[in-house]
Amino acid sequence: MVIDCTKNDNPLISKKLREVSVEEGRQIAAKLFQILNERGDGIGLAANQVGIDAQVAVVNVREPLVLINPKIVKKENEIDYFEGCLSYPGKGIHTRRYETVEVKTEQEEGMWIFSGADTGDPLDNKDLRMLEAVCIQHEIDHLNGVTIMDRKIDTTYRRTEKKIGRNHLVTIKKDDAVKVLKYKKAQKFLNEGWTMSA
Repeated sequence: MVIDCTKNDNPLISKKLREVSVEEGRQIAAKLFQILNERGDGIGLAANQVGIDAQVAVVNVREPLVLINPKIVKKENEIDYFEGCLSYPGKGIHTRRYETVEVKTEQEEGMWIFSGADTGDPLDNKDLRMLEAVCIQHEIDHLNGVTIMDRKIDTTYRRTEKKIGRNHLVTIKKDDAVKVLKYKKAQKFLNEGWTMSA
């Protein structure tokens, strides 16, 4: 069962978890996949979310992946992302992540690269790759005792210039000529070299 941190205490959720052997990691990963499959509402799960102290997580976005003692060794291109978490149901958070990460795990010899970068291939699902890259970062955070609540960013946006509505009256000029028109009608003149007066 995934511990709901909005209702129950989970002392492992903010703790860096212990490293495990590949064999133990695979056994824990099998349990995590079973829980994910039974729930049917998640794409990733870390051991501490179900009360297990182990550096093991699973991800299932494009294909099932097991992360045993994972480490992010390289990250590129910081992005803002909106994500949720099974440990905090119904509490989506704006975070900062990376578009591309390179990851080393215990059970693999080489590195895994996860990226939402545009490949230029119209058949390539960029959004799904981006989701996978963020999910990997999210689960590795869990294994280091970091949650989306720790990653929350302020997304308050303040408009610095006033937006002009379609029916807003504007003054435009060209040489000595001056016109006062609705903004939507002024567009034609602005495209012909007229300028708006302050």
